Amino acid sequence: MSILTEKFKTQHDTAPFSQIKNEDYIPAFDEAIQKTKDEVDAIVNNPETATFDNTIAAMSYSGQTLDRLSNIFFNLHSAETNADLEKIAQDVAPKLSALGNDITLNFDLFKRVKAVYDQKDQLTLTAEQTTLLEKSYKDFVRNGALLNDEQKEKLREIDAELSLLKLKFGENVLAETNAYQLLVTDEKDLAGLPEGAVEAAHALAKANEKEGWLFTLDFPSYLPFVTYADNRELRKEITLAAGRKAFQDNEHNNVDNVLKIVKLRFERAKLLGYATHADFVLAERMAQNPSKVTEFLNDLLGKAKPAAVKEFAELSQFAKNMHGIDQLEKWDGAYYAEKLKQERFNLDDEKLKPYFKLENVLQGAFEVAHRLFGINFKEVDTIDTYHEEVQTFEVSKDNGEFVAIFYADFFPRKGKRNGAWMTSFKPQYIQQGKQERPHVSIVCNFTRPTASKPSLLTFQEVTTLFHEFGHALHGMLADSTYPTLSGTSVYWDFVELPSQVMENWCYEKEALELFAKHYETGEVIPIELVEKIRESASFLEGMATMRQLSFGLLDMGWHGQDPTAISDLKAFEDEQFASTKLYPDVKENAMSTAFSHIFNGGYSSGYYSYKWAEVLDADAFDYFKQNGIFNKEIATKFKDNILSKGGTEHPMVLYKRFRGQEPSVEPLLKRAGLIK
Repeated sequence: MSILTEKFKTQHDTAPFSQIKNEDYIPAFDEAIQKTKDEVDAIVNNPETATFDNTIAAMSYSGQTLDRLSNIFFNLHSAETNADLEKIAQDVAPKLSALGNDITLNFDLFKRVKAVYDQKDQLTLTAEQTTLLEKSYKDFVRNGALLNDEQKEKLREIDAELSLLKLKFGENVLAETNAYQLLVTDEKDLAGLPEGAVEAAHALAKANEKEGWLFTLDFPSYLPFVTYADNRELRKEITLAAGRKAFQDNEHNNVDNVLKIVKLRFERAKLLGYATHADFVLAERMAQNPSKVTEFLNDLLGKAKPAAVKEFAELSQFAKNMHGIDQLEKWDGAYYAEKLKQERFNLDDEKLKPYFKLENVLQGAFEVAHRLFGINFKEVDTIDTYHEEVQTFEVSKDNGEFVAIFYADFFPRKGKRNGAWMTSFKPQYIQQGKQERPHVSIVCNFTRPTASKPSLLTFQEVTTLFHEFGHALHGMLADSTYPTLSGTSVYWDFVELPSQVMENWCYEKEALELFAKHYETGEVIPIELVEKIRESASFLEGMATMRQLSFGLLDMGWHGQDPTAISDLKAFEDEQFASTKLYPDVKENAMSTAFSHIFNGGYSSGYYSYKWAEVLDADAFDYFKQNGIFNKEIATKFKDNILSKGGTEHPMVLYKRFRGQEPSVEPLLKRAGLIK
């Protein structure tokens, strides 16, 4: 038994990170995989007739040791990786893929599942049990249970290859992100940059033993540079560097990986009887099929495009008037948008940042959660972490009842991939009458504190924190019986509702006054700034919407048709972007080679779900607005019907139970300023 496969001897069963060594992983995975196989064999070889409990429920509870280990390992592989972990991931990924196939292609196991499924109308099951039964049956069919032996073997080969290609894709993007540095040695080239960005760049240069100011493709470094640096040539240089990630003639080029991934996904879908990969994916989504998604995206595009074209013309004219720019380029967008925003609203992030000290914003998120859902967060230093910067909190109800463990990891570092995400080290479930509570984490890449200032967040970082915290609430407030339906284990186009709805509180005076306080004076954010934040929320929203839709259309382009004839990645991208293009193209840049969401994350054929969930979140928040943003009754309905229910019932059933009706697109269009 390894430390990673036995029950942890810690309070609340938290992961003992400091005791784990890299060499522990492979033996632990081998042991946990074998244990899972033994658990599955016990279900298959049970001499009793197949029942819901001895087959369906037993499967949901199987593999817990392996799931726990995988959560720990792959979370570290994203947040705190190194060369050893990357090697281990390459070793482990095919083994996990093979195990997944061993289970879903086990015909004797499928026969037991089918036996229960065939008599489902005679069984007295709860809504959650019915969902679990249907999901279990579909998982087998969707993963090849009805294939012949030759086809099953082919499916195994495809899955093993895909698991490695996706890993390689992600590692290449990380390597390219880490490889680029813009070293500024002439102070004149820092003109326009905020003091905090300059200070951070100087500290980074010093840490890298360089003279001057160092900027990288990590978001907290990259974004201020392209938004504020007056030097257009340097903005161009760093923008082009970001755009050519994994699209260069070197060992980290992802072109072949992308083409192989989409072709293998298509081949897999055809093998399983689906027209395309998108058809396969969307059969288990609220959206149901590719034509409905494309129709949804194009409908929104029709409403956003006139506004986007008008905004782009205004921005172009503004840049021409200001600096004689004849053609607005990609490296000009953020810079002139910020200047126009300042002129129009007299508002910029530098004015706002002093009111958004990270610690205060985090406490604000906690207070919003307390007022809505009656939970409390207490920071503790007795929980082991994988890095000294990770904070840990015990979450409890007002009556003291334990709810969850919450981890927060906020700053960029070398072994951490870009972006922000929520993840889980342990899900919530009930087994043999015992309630197991979840361990949930959010991982971000926010502006670090400097020698003279605490971490002061941009407003975008504030909304990012609330967004990931919304996902975390979905995990922490889970209350289901089976681990495979718990928390964020929901349809992919529903998973963004709890996260996106939380962002709305960042724009409300009543909520901002709880945490937006000047880090030096303690002064609450002035009401005129709150009004400007609200007014500017829909600033250039047509362009922002069109950009988001372009990513969704690119995703559907790759996955909603037969990709076998695609050989030129760049030409294919240009075709997909034709209806959403505003800026001139840059031939040495590509989007797909670093589009981690769809090639390394779980968003293939699912990128549309951000917009889909925006319809839900705008409609849900409209319900709060009509009745008070801290209305306890509506918050309780949201908690009881959305947050705690996980994937136990169809999302539209849950949503209608919360809202009393299907969602309307109108609140989203109004919020975006696309209709009056």
